[in-house]
Amino acid sequence: MPEMIFRVRWPNGQESDCYSPSLVIREYFTPGQDYPVREFLEKADTALTDASERVRARYGFACSRALGQLQAIRQMGEPFLTRPDALVRVLSFKF
Repeated sequence: MPEMIFRVRWPNGQESDCYSPSLVIREYFTPGQDYPVREFLEKADTALTDASERVRARYGFACSRALGQLQAIRQMGEPFLTRPDALVRVLSFKF
């Protein structure tokens, strides 16, 4: 299964490399695009859960690394949820 890293910039300027065990992330995010924090978190939840389920379908178990990444994304995004103008930018995909 092809893995990928998607790099994001948080509203505070911090950048993070995020892991996905599947290229499914490309169906949810576009490099160079800004997303309101809540929308980004919802899309990340759907995308990484989908990616983990693809691993389960292929190997018989969920991808704990994808689920851990999702938890880290939730923790990073939570402080910005009260700021309606806060945006997360997807910077790039690395395959």
